[in-house]
Amino acid sequence: MLFEFAETDANSVQELNDLIAKLEKEVDEAQTEALLSGQTDANNAICSIQSGAGGTDAQDWAQMLLRMYLRWAERKGFKVEILDEQSGSEAGLKSATFRIEGEYAYGLLSCEAGVHRLVRISPFNSGGSRETSFASMFVSPEIDENIEVEINDKDLRVDTYRSTGAGGQHVNTTDSAVRITHLPTGVVVTCQNQRSQLQNRALAMKVLRSKLYELELEKRQADSAELEAGKQDISFGSQIRNYVLHPYRLAKDTRTKFEKSDVEAVLDGDIDEFIKEFLLFKKNVKN
Repeated sequence: MLFEFAETDANSVQELNDLIAKLEKEVDEAQTEALLSGQTDANNAICSIQSGAGGTDAQDWAQMLLRMYLRWAERKGFKVEILDEQSGSEAGLKSATFRIEGEYAYGLLSCEAGVHRLVRISPFNSGGSRETSFASMFVSPEIDENIEVEINDKDLRVDTYRSTGAGGQHVNTTDSAVRITHLPTGVVVTCQNQRSQLQNRALAMKVLRSKLYELELEKRQADSAELEAGKQDISFGSQIRNYVLHPYRLAKDTRTKFEKSDVEAVLDGDIDEFIKEFLLFKKNVKN
């Protein structure tokens, strides 16, 4: 019926085009989800972004990367919770940890784990030179309470300090921020954006359980080498994707060779095609 109206009515044409675009999006999302079959792919995701080589530019790049993933999550209708932020010395972020709640959040974001490289004219250099910056994205599945992860108290070092993040610097007057170090593995997690030390500790333990679970999976899984490849030094030669803003504009994945010239859209969270291409690439490699 809508097709018949569209032959003579402009509003019906627009309605038909909107419906087709919506159906195409739903089909594409269904095809992507069909590629996700891992044990924890359907789980929520706990993500960490760390600035790497490049000084202030790298810290600014880490903040840009955080914004990209927050915008992506917003587009997907996912819920986001910032658990910890460490501000850069001049601008941007040294690191950030955040939780994304949504269907297949981990399976989708695990495709983004690795080093990301940005090339641009530096806004922090008066000479207007071209600079290369690096930041890393690490992703762990949020673990259900039914999954046991053994953590002994004697293996933990718990430090508390004054919160400095946006969520706490004007609220907390006590040492409410928590840093937990798992001594046997060296895994360190921090949380400071909750109002009390107890809340921060509980969330930090949740993040720690997820990270330790991921480490155990890496030991057991035959494709652990793929996961380890995403945790190389945060510098040149280890990146999974390049984002070039000068002298040309291009975002290109080094694994799949998929690329997009609209880098601004990518940095605004339009990364679904990169994710799908990597899932297809990963499937073909396994086959």
